[in-house]
Amino acid sequence: MPRLTVDGVGTFDVPMGKRLVLALIDEARIDQLHACGGNARCTTCRVEFVEGEPDQMTEAEKNALTSRGLQGVRLSCQIVCDHDMTVRCISRLAGSGRTHAGPRPADQITPPPVWLPRSN
Repeated sequence: MPRLTVDGVGTFDVPMGKRLVLALIDEARIDQLHACGGNARCTTCRVEFVEGEPDQMTEAEKNALTSRGLQGVRLSCQIVCDHDMTVRCISRLAGSGRTHAGPRPADQITPPPVWLPRSN
């Protein structure tokens, strides 16, 4: 079972293969934003990796980050918990001015993932 450490919050056991955005919500009880419902469109589910950043990313994640000129962050909706990782949550409902975090993301990555090597 992978262990998810959330900087400043704690360490949590996460079911193998669970989407990171859902692990942040369910296991870590973080008010993580996910305005588009976890579909790699809005980039509100951003996290920074401290350790254990995956070597792959979905094509949808790469396109969303590139189109907004974002670097040094990843989309938690496009990452699967399949190893230990440490993240810093930088997109939270508290202080965002939004009334809700967004619709609950599906259990599986959407859109269906096309895996690419992570850009450095």
